[in-house]
Amino acid sequence: MGLFSKLFNNSTEIKEKKVLPWMALTEVSQLDNIKKKSSMKTQVIFKHSTRCGISRMVMNQFTDAYHLTENDLDLYYLDLISYREVSNEVGIKFQVMHESPQLLIIKNGVVVLHTSHGAINHVDLNRFL
Repeated sequence: MGLFSKLFNNSTEIKEKKVLPWMALTEVSQLDNIKKKSSMKTQVIFKHSTRCGISRMVMNQFTDAYHLTENDLDLYYLDLISYREVSNEVGIKFQVMHESPQLLIIKNGVVVLHTSHGAINHVDLNRFL
């Protein structure tokens, strides 16, 4: 009975969706500002493919585990399907090969860590504050 109740949960309880302090990354010009701001505050870019189930799963897991505030770091969301030019420029400006999903952590103008896929959820962002 316990297994079936977990699989076919008939509960009417609705889980409230967690919202992160995302800032939309939609313009190439934002990258210079991100680089500049990284000398004062850690900047994080989450590159997400809206057409990829793995990317969606990783983003959901990242969101569920995220516990920082906008005071801790700046968190950017890049929809790389809609903003392909911005995604390409991220790779050039920060010298990282494109992957999706991908997390970049930027401090003092350089990427101090970048990772992709399931490894994103093993990153301890507190190390970079």
